[in-house]
Amino acid sequence: MFSEVEKNQMYEALLNRDAAYDGVFYVGVTSTGVFCRPTCPARKPKKEHCEFFKTAKEALEASFRPCKRCRPLSNPETVPKIVRDLIEEVEKHPEKRWKEADFRALSTSAVQASRLFKKRFGMTFVAYARARRMGIAMKQIKEKTAVIDTQLDVGYESGSGFRDAFSKIMGAPPVKAGNVALFLSAWIDTPLGPMLAIADDEALLLLEFVGRRGLEREVIKLRKRGAIIPGVNKVLEQIKKELESYFIDPKTTFTTPIKTFGTPFQKRVWDELMKIPVGETRSYAEIAKAIKKPTGYRAVAQANGTNQLAIIIPCHRVINASGELGGYGGGVEKKKWLLAHERT
Repeated sequence: MFSEVEKNQMYEALLNRDAAYDGVFYVGVTSTGVFCRPTCPARKPKKEHCEFFKTAKEALEASFRPCKRCRPLSNPETVPKIVRDLIEEVEKHPEKRWKEADFRALSTSAVQASRLFKKRFGMTFVAYARARRMGIAMKQIKEKTAVIDTQLDVGYESGSGFRDAFSKIMGAPPVKAGNVALFLSAWIDTPLGPMLAIADDEALLLLEFVGRRGLEREVIKLRKRGAIIPGVNKVLEQIKKELESYFIDPKTTFTTPIKTFGTPFQKRVWDELMKIPVGETRSYAEIAKAIKKPTGYRAVAQANGTNQLAIIIPCHRVINASGELGGYGGGVEKKKWLLAHERT
């Protein structure tokens, strides 16, 4: 059961359609008999008509039916079929220059495709397709394919046009591509909203909730190390499967290889975080003592906040010495949800 304070917080989140609470709670509306997620666009009910539930299952068992507008039984960020179809088509024919007839063949339009991709990936469909073409070009050049052959394979007749497009996305001209690292990025849907994962061919470099404070800054840091384009590889496929398993069973062991970028002190903190058992918490002071820096709890907190691999390096398991949750880049409500999930 929720306390009155929690109910007030959830009602405010409902009024504000606060995405940070998506997946954290559901609201049943007694006047209509339906239940919704916090971000539902429907007209908001009065507080006295609201009942709050931790899961959709609880709302169903209380005889509420799912809202047809916000679809609380589906993942809040489930990829629309048309987006999946367009991505598949880009992978099959990366050299294609899309015309309106191509969109109509998939029962959509250029405008709708652009809108859906902008919402999903933060870039238009044209930008997505171009980035994938350049990613394929980068891979071919690294494999010693002649630049002119690569240029034609990805659909560019003009050498200057290919060089300009390649340089804009990769940060270097094709002739220098061998010196540029290539990272792939993917969105992974979870019950708490989408997460952004970035990896090279060997390890996972970043895993964060999309709404996390400072995420853009972390991505910019990685861009200084290499080019980031949308795509999928074995590392991203593995972390996707392990996250799906974790949200069912929190005792899931993550075996996806990871690579961290930080100072020796930060890495010591992160290594210590990974020793915290599932279902338990530690204070910043306890972590400081564990790494032989008993007065460095503030530095521990800063290192905690710079963690780039959410859930895998479980910074959500670190709380204040008073027992209060403290901060969390992905949002305190997500931290609260994760800890409750792991105690189950």
